[in-house]
Amino acid sequence: MKISFDQPNITKEAADLLIDAAITTAKTISLSISVCILDSSGRMKAFSSMDQAPAVSLETCIKKAKTAVGFGIPTGKTWYEFIKNDPILLNGAEHLPDFILLGGGSPILQDGKLIGAIGVSGGHYEQDEKCVTAALEKLKANQTKS
Repeated sequence: MKISFDQPNITKEAADLLIDAAITTAKTISLSISVCILDSSGRMKAFSSMDQAPAVSLETCIKKAKTAVGFGIPTGKTWYEFIKNDPILLNGAEHLPDFILLGGGSPILQDGKLIGAIGVSGGHYEQDEKCVTAALEKLKANQTKS
């Protein structure tokens, strides 16, 4: 009987790359953000908050990442589409601890396996999503180089 399992997790190096890419994108759109990277178990792997990032962005980016890693789907429209026609989920999700529907959170996958999540907060959720997308694209580009 097997009593443990190996769980893939994001590396610190990859987490730092994601944060740098998200912040670089935020700067290009004149946005100050907070960024959180969680491992596949939902533990904090890396965090950064730009100067002038809104105070509420600190906790919000963490909630976005926790929602994404906890369910394995992005926050925002993907989550809304998932729950909009289900009254139990629609009314119950808001009561989950650390849940947030706002866009800007995404699972991080490697070979189809969940290795962590990213959460970005500081602007309109579409701006936050732009930072997440750029960060994930940078990570993917870096993986193909290796």
